[in-house]
Amino acid sequence: MKTAIIEKGKISVKEQSDLKLEDKDGAIVKVLGCGLCGSDIVKLREHISPDGTVLGHEIVAEIVEIKSNTEFKQGDRIITSHHIPCGKCNYCLHGNVSMCTHFKGTNIRPGGFSELVYVSEEHLQNVAYLIPDNLSEVEASFYEPLGCCVRAVKRANLMKGSTVLVIGLGSIGILMAQALNAYGMDVIGCDLLQERIDFLKSFGIDAFHVKDLPERLEADAIFMTSGADKAIDTALKSVRNGGTILVFASTPLNFGYPNNEIYYRELTVLGSYSPAPVDLKDSLELLRSGKVNVKGILTVYKLDDIQKAFDDTIANKIMKAYIKIN
Repeated sequence: MKTAIIEKGKISVKEQSDLKLEDKDGAIVKVLGCGLCGSDIVKLREHISPDGTVLGHEIVAEIVEIKSNTEFKQGDRIITSHHIPCGKCNYCLHGNVSMCTHFKGTNIRPGGFSELVYVSEEHLQNVAYLIPDNLSEVEASFYEPLGCCVRAVKRANLMKGSTVLVIGLGSIGILMAQALNAYGMDVIGCDLLQERIDFLKSFGIDAFHVKDLPERLEADAIFMTSGADKAIDTALKSVRNGGTILVFASTPLNFGYPNNEIYYRELTVLGSYSPAPVDLKDSLELLRSGKVNVKGILTVYKLDDIQKAFDDTIANKIMKAYIKIN
């Protein structure tokens, strides 16, 4: 089988031995395609993952071999997330499932940028679903990233009708704005790139260039899907006193939120990372119902062109890549 592995700071497509289920419970799936996540880019650029690592987790797949107590069967087209919380540890009991040690230790193997992947029985039981008939495989690949956005919306704990500014209109910003809208918020987006501003507007959501935002917007909440230094300045200028800033982006290590701003203005600054199983279920329903529209976000690449997909994403030539594998 072909896999795309990290090799000397680049992605190389290599032949490896086919996976076999043998005596394990779970399934071997043929990966139809896999979305390229921002975390994949960080792992490659920051040398977080060693050579030989197969990245990718936003998979759409077909079951080719299965031994399971679930109702899934050979030939089923499925989506699955890659991490599963234990549901019993202190983190899980306090609602911080993405901090769970078991959550961080579970994954699909070897990774989504591979022709074949092993999906455990635990994955099948907790985070895998049949692809709804009304969704294409490309649309279904947003199941996990949209789940991340759903979790962020829930963590902010906002009243319906709250005014929310989304800073950064890449693929996650577009998903986040639509998820907030679906949960009853009054959403505004902003970015530096006019084509992204216009793209969000095509979904019926107001969007502006950063320079065109009011000096004091007085938003109830800011959702930061951009980690640029200036995005922090924009967030602090645009949030009302007593408001919330939700961070959904890495920021430079030498920059942060001024303590006095948080203290005197009674701001809430919180992060959101990765979804719980219930968030994934809600994500799938948003996609199935059409409340979140993902058409036009992805650019499709072949597996052999995966390095170009990384390069084009990093260079902002595209919004998000989908790697067609089988």
